[in-house]
Amino acid sequence: MSESLDSLVCADSMTLVQTASPHPLKRLINHAKPHRSTLRRATFCSIMNKIFDLAPPLLIGAAVDVVVTRENSLIARSGFTDPFHQLLILAALTILVWSGESLFQYLYGVLWRSLAQAVEHDLRIEAWRHVQDLEVAWFSQRPKGEIMSILVDDVNQLERFLDVGANDLLQIATTVVIVGTIFMVLSWPVALLAFLPIPVILWGSFRFQRKIGPKYDEMRAEVGRLNALVENDLTGIETIKSFTAEEREAERLQDASTRYREANERAIRISAAFVPLIRMAILLGFCATLLLGGWFTLQEVLSVGAYSVLVFLTQRLLWPLTRLGETFDLYQRAMSSSTRILDLIDTPIDVEDGVHVCLDEEARQSISFHKIIFGYPNRERVFEELDLTVNAGSTLGLVGPTGAGKTTLVALLLRFFDPERGRVSIGEHDVRELTLESLRRSIALVSQHTLLFPTTIEENIRYGRPDATDEDVLAAAETAEATEFIERLPKGMKTEVGEGGKKLSGGQAQRISIARAVLKDAPILILDEATSSVDNETEAALQRSLRRLQEGRTSFIIAHRLSTLRDADRIVVIDGGKIIEDGTHSELVTLKGLYADLWSVQTGS
Repeated sequence: MSESLDSLVCADSMTLVQTASPHPLKRLINHAKPHRSTLRRATFCSIMNKIFDLAPPLLIGAAVDVVVTRENSLIARSGFTDPFHQLLILAALTILVWSGESLFQYLYGVLWRSLAQAVEHDLRIEAWRHVQDLEVAWFSQRPKGEIMSILVDDVNQLERFLDVGANDLLQIATTVVIVGTIFMVLSWPVALLAFLPIPVILWGSFRFQRKIGPKYDEMRAEVGRLNALVENDLTGIETIKSFTAEEREAERLQDASTRYREANERAIRISAAFVPLIRMAILLGFCATLLLGGWFTLQEVLSVGAYSVLVFLTQRLLWPLTRLGETFDLYQRAMSSSTRILDLIDTPIDVEDGVHVCLDEEARQSISFHKIIFGYPNRERVFEELDLTVNAGSTLGLVGPTGAGKTTLVALLLRFFDPERGRVSIGEHDVRELTLESLRRSIALVSQHTLLFPTTIEENIRYGRPDATDEDVLAAAETAEATEFIERLPKGMKTEVGEGGKKLSGGQAQRISIARAVLKDAPILILDEATSSVDNETEAALQRSLRRLQEGRTSFIIAHRLSTLRDADRIVVIDGGKIIEDGTHSELVTLKGLYADLWSVQTGS
């Protein structure tokens, strides 16, 4: 729409709903409810894999026990007194353990990755569906690049944590429980010393989490701004080149990238310090086990096999804790991203859906705007008690200077916005009573800013009615006088139009847009500067197409080219949010008011 976007003040950063809400992990788990079965199976496989992973040190200790004590070993008490037979048993157990570990590693790898992909997919689709339901004013105040950053980068960040970090946290917890139990059974004094660094490690981890969290929030905000700038520059690349502003834009991008890099570096300085500090705590625990356990073994309080188990398990216990920094790093990144994603999903929708389904017969009734009061945020009001009634099946022309409220008027009909006071009605129904789907299905819009999707001409026309037959699509193209240029294209209807329709001329793109509206066959038609950007010859052809399209429909035509409106049943001139002139073309020319002045300028008289 030509005026609605210009009528709002765009914010330079993303401001989503920030309320007192539960912890992002709890919110994330609530959104992952459909995948609880996969989560439970992945959790079970991670724990089983770690159990099998911790078995080899026990087998090594048992092997040492067999070699040292022979017939007096622990296995010998089961009836296998021959040391070689004991070793065969240990070999068989080793094969079983390694096979089990490999099997559960494969299973948890598949399950966690499947879960990550499923949650990522669901969140992205849920967020996108919600974004599409938000009112137009919401989009006007937020950079598209920032929204894209949330839907792509933040969702991917969450996927990385579910793929790797969740499994690491589970396996560390399993290690602490199992190894702690074994230590307490073998020697509780050694266990106390071995576990002494763990509180320090956990304290450091949580302190790290609190310090790194705000840094990642800052970093995600900066990458959003960077994406917004890149998206904006790609959209306006022709303007940049025409003003030879490449160097200026490169400097702007450099500044934004520098801010992102600096935010990243502030986070890196904290995260990089974590692992070295944890290593020193681990060193203390390992040395304590080595010295105290060795002294107990020399005093024959511990067996050699038990001492071997303690030494090996100390490594298995403490060394994985060095990954806590990386894991918490992934976790905190994921929580920052989750907050942005879930805040987007929880953004309230101001334009509430109605309950009455608008049928075609109802949409063919008169349309009225009654005492409309409306203004954009932080701007003067556009309308102050505006009244206007459009007869069913008639064509209404809307004329006025830029910013007068012409596009705003039809935006209120489409419920892109709701008035502060007053009502917009179709027949007896306030449009707020109608379901948004049925209301907008009853309206066909041909805008000045033609949007074509990066697919074929045929699919772009069929966008007006997805279930249309090939014959219907061809008939719509003929009505829009588009078949002549389509047939000249190498692939005809199957020709790809490129991103935004850039492979077509402006006039060709407009004809496709008109064909799309023809195929939609809606009872209400809105033409918003539909011929403003084409030459006179193309305009004449488009006018013929539009006249066919208007037949039997209630039509709103917004135009600065007054020749477009000569055949309108009625023309209203809007200025300052008020209707200052009302009549047919000939009546308004005779009135010698603003319309007559504009007509004189355009006709050169």
